[in-house]
Amino acid sequence: MQLFYTPDINPTHSHYLLSEEESKHCIRVLRLETGSEVQLIDGRGGLYTAQIQDAHPKRTVLQINSIVPAFNKRNHYLHIAIAPTKNIERMEWFIEKATEIGIDEISPIICQRSERKEVKVDRLNKIITSAIKQSIKAYHPVLNEPVGFNQLIAKRFGGQKFIAHCDKGDKTNLGAALVPHGSYLILIGPEGDFSPPEIEAALQNGYKAITLGESRLRTETAALEACFEVNFLNR
Repeated sequence: MQLFYTPDINPTHSHYLLSEEESKHCIRVLRLETGSEVQLIDGRGGLYTAQIQDAHPKRTVLQINSIVPAFNKRNHYLHIAIAPTKNIERMEWFIEKATEIGIDEISPIICQRSERKEVKVDRLNKIITSAIKQSIKAYHPVLNEPVGFNQLIAKRFGGQKFIAHCDKGDKTNLGAALVPHGSYLILIGPEGDFSPPEIEAALQNGYKAITLGESRLRTETAALEACFEVNFLNR
């Protein structure tokens, strides 16, 4: 069954009008017809089953038949703050795969050793939207605007906070430190890693230093490993 992302739908709707872009995709590309069943996700947990009532290529009308609230809601909250990679395609790859695995919030952070200082949030959000449709997820992860490292660590977060780095010092395995069914914020640094002052600042702000294994991982690989491990430990 074909799936569409419809963020402006709500449970009170008995009918829904697809946007011109989605209508064209539905009728011209997918060649769906009146009477065809489709599914809709609102990005807030709602999964809707609907039927095409008017198969118009610019304004397709759907009749809402059923709603599943909190569809596949996970038992934890994961926020990963990651320094954008020099090659933006690696960042895009992480965002796509993390969305498919399961993540709630992503914050690009600008660090002392960052080689990339900006990202195109609109493009990354399109990648997230495509990934939730691919993996049939009803929750759309939040992608924040880029923020400075010091600004981010100063923000209040009501859960466990971790910083993954390759520098010397005491570090705990993420699996040993994580308390299941909680909220987590994990910091992943740039290609040159976090600087010693940044690590110290994070520790002073309540972050716990963690290791993701013995291998030295690329930024996007480390972030995806953290995403996978959190989901695995909360399975």
